[in-house]
Amino acid sequence: MKTTLVIDDGVMRRLRQRAAREGTTISELVEAALRLLLDAKRPAAQLPPLPSFRAGHARADIANRDALYDLMDER
Repeated sequence: MKTTLVIDDGVMRRLRQRAAREGTTISELVEAALRLLLDAKRPAAQLPPLPSFRAGHARADIANRDALYDLMDER
């Protein structure tokens, strides 16, 4: 399948250099890069940790709807 891509000039220059250095085509390099991207499975260990906050103690039991409404009305 043929397609048209819009690629930054600097990236294209580096792509041409690499293709020449490796004795391959730009198309083969792009396809290989896309396959790596699409097949990659990002392990959970690479995800940044979730933030945590010290917000004090709970002011109401979230299972108690009336207590929540009372708390919201306190302002």
